[in-house]
Amino acid sequence: MKILVLNCGSSSIKYQLFNMVDNDWGVLAAGVVEKIGLKGSFLKHQKEGNEKVLLEGEILDHQTGIDYILGVLVSERHGCIKTLEEIDAVGHRVVHGGEEFNSSVFITNDVVRKMEECIDLAPLHNPPNLKGIEAITQLLPSVPQCGVFDTAFHQTMPKEAYMYAIPQSLYKKYGIRRYGFHGTSHRYVSQRACEILGVDYKTQKIISCHLGNGASICAIKNGESVDTSMGFTPLEGLVMGTRAGDLDLGAVTYIMDKELIGTRSASVLFNKHSGMLGLTGISSDMREIESAAAEGHEAAQLGLQIYDYRIKKYIGSYAAAMGGVDVLIFTGGIGENGDSTRAGVCEGLEFIGVEVDPKINKGLRGKEQVISPEGNNVKVMVVPTDEELVIAKDTKEIVEELANR
Repeated sequence: MKILVLNCGSSSIKYQLFNMVDNDWGVLAAGVVEKIGLKGSFLKHQKEGNEKVLLEGEILDHQTGIDYILGVLVSERHGCIKTLEEIDAVGHRVVHGGEEFNSSVFITNDVVRKMEECIDLAPLHNPPNLKGIEAITQLLPSVPQCGVFDTAFHQTMPKEAYMYAIPQSLYKKYGIRRYGFHGTSHRYVSQRACEILGVDYKTQKIISCHLGNGASICAIKNGESVDTSMGFTPLEGLVMGTRAGDLDLGAVTYIMDKELIGTRSASVLFNKHSGMLGLTGISSDMREIESAAAEGHEAAQLGLQIYDYRIKKYIGSYAAAMGGVDVLIFTGGIGENGDSTRAGVCEGLEFIGVEVDPKINKGLRGKEQVISPEGNNVKVMVVPTDEELVIAKDTKEIVEELANR
């Protein structure tokens, strides 16, 4: 079964074409369309075993972008399939499923309508996700489509974890609660970690740290998400590249009053100009910040300390909430490649059994590896995430199940 996985952003489309054979899989091609609707739009494409190619062209909207992708996939020079009829299904990443979706679904008109009702919860993300679905409906009308939601994995959280201490009428009226994000990544790495360790996923207490430009931590007990750091929006929780993370609401209203700004400007301030960028005044890129810190830049050094400290606090709180921890996972761009971040986060957590072997950790980048000392009760691991593979697997399972009914 050949499955096309699409991740549509506001001005980009990431894609991978998987060949799924029984329990085995391979990526036939992958790429990204950038600057949709802007000047200088292009498609970056890589066929299995080939080098990346850059194809420039005017890409006005998501349908044009997906049409371009499909054309490249069947092209004589860069393609990997002969006709579009070889595509058996399309899987879409969808950011927000609200309380409606607790698992991946086959996309129907009713599902699309319910996804549209979630737009207010993710106004920047869900509209382009829906554009991708609409484009495939137009371009490949007979091909089944599935939606995989970032929020679905966290729908197992108990009420004490997801409810905010605000009037319940606001929850009932607007659905204001903790939803959490990065669920597809947390689900993949936690299951993969247990496969590597040869332990039963349903018996483990796992803390998964997805550290990238956006960052979140998830507490997973007996195979279910029981708490996560992102909340009603992806703004809550850890210090991120440009997001503030946890912040006193009183400070927010105080800044708005003093700076004479409204909600939109405040949203831009705390989502786009805060986090590591705001703290350091240098960049949101951890590599640039680490380089500046090594040269003695005080704000960069402080930023790194705050970044590690916030993660450490969440690990401690989730260990307390679950009554211990068996596995601690690092994933995402920083989690997979940042050895100094991993070491800094774990330093001082020996009292709960978390320890890193500096020889194994040092220089480890993007590789599955246990980085705790041999025989340690708590396994500290690096597990590169693969959200696209999860989407492909879910799509295959749903389509096959429908075919067998």
